[in-house]
Amino acid sequence: MVVIRQNATIDWTLRKNVQAKMRVSIKRLLKKYSYPPDKQKIATRNILEQAEIVCRDVAVFAT
Repeated sequence: MVVIRQNATIDWTLRKNVQAKMRVSIKRLLKKYSYPPDKQKIATRNILEQAEIVCRDVAVFAT
């Protein structure tokens, strides 16, 4: 979650370049901890979806 927070900007869900940077960071972490290469694509997508939900929930509670 630290990687997501470090790379997240206000409109990160809309900007493709920020999403790409986050995907690269997530893939590096998965590789660092020996996550199976054939499952990295699905895991990366799931992590980004979860991050969007968490950020959306935080934005709702912050207002």
